[in-house]
Amino acid sequence: MNLYLQFLLFTFAGWVNRHQQAVIEYLQAENQALREQLGKKRIRWTDAQRRRLAEKAKSIGRAALHQLGTVVTPDTLLHWYRQLVAAKYDGSKQRGPGRPPTKLDIVSLVVRMAKENPSWGYTRLRGALFNLRHEVARNTIKNILPAHGLEPAPERGRHTSWHTFIKSHFGAIAGADFFTVEVLRGFGLVRYCVFFVIDIATRRVHIAGITSQPSEAWMKQIARNLTDYVDGFLKQTRPLYTCAFRGMLKESGVNIVRLPSRSPNLNSYAERWIRSVRSECLSRVIPLGERHLRYLISEYLIHFHQERNHQGLDNRLIEPLAANTNSGKGIVRRRERVRGVLNYYYREAA
Repeated sequence: MNLYLQFLLFTFAGWVNRHQQAVIEYLQAENQALREQLGKKRIRWTDAQRRRLAEKAKSIGRAALHQLGTVVTPDTLLHWYRQLVAAKYDGSKQRGPGRPPTKLDIVSLVVRMAKENPSWGYTRLRGALFNLRHEVARNTIKNILPAHGLEPAPERGRHTSWHTFIKSHFGAIAGADFFTVEVLRGFGLVRYCVFFVIDIATRRVHIAGITSQPSEAWMKQIARNLTDYVDGFLKQTRPLYTCAFRGMLKESGVNIVRLPSRSPNLNSYAERWIRSVRSECLSRVIPLGERHLRYLISEYLIHFHQERNHQGLDNRLIEPLAANTNSGKGIVRRRERVRGVLNYYYREAA
């Protein structure tokens, strides 16, 4: 029994001695840290000092630290210790890279298209990239443009460089709804009426006629052309106007649907095409005569059908050419119309 008590006494004494030694070591570490702070107006603990104090404080415990009245509170010391443990198992430095960045060739292509086409927004740029077999998200394009100092389309499209403006007039200087265009002629401005028909299903547009003096006789001839049995555009369509015009369409088997006045939403497809031809072409060029106006509209029609992506058609082309299906890795080329006002990008066949 005496031997058992002696063993307990020796064990307790050893524990007390180790505890006192731990307290002494902590106080020594604290004194050393305070000496390192001498001459400073405010105590600023370094990471190494925090580590030493936290390691010493852990072996003492919260209750003993409260009794010692340490410079740093026990909660702070134990918080430093938890940070020390967390740092030991922190594997962030061994992690691999996250989502890979966009390829540089795609980034340069987005920047190139945005600079050469100021009115193209994120969706339009995405469609043009899809034509080149690049699947790029709208948000990716949205992040690329500001990173290269490019504004969104509404702001970017308000500025036309003199270089583009002058190039667009080279050919002229040597060259179903109505919309009007003011044409600059030798004796002043002349208002021209452009009559067009749009196929809602395919978005194909047909220019029925352009004239500065619309009349009933002119409209009758337009009706004959549109309802021609062989190549009339309105063989299976439903549009507009004047009693004689409507009468000729009815005789040809075309049903007429009359819309209330001042209700553009009821003819939204036609109104949207007017907006497109104006904003993308006519508003960026000064028509110099009827011949130049016809040239501008004909060029835009080709671009609209074969080179322009349409959101209503799942951002695809109306009449994709065979070259558009090329999946090779040829050089990306730009096809210009109206001297760079209208652009289309494709891959050169290998």
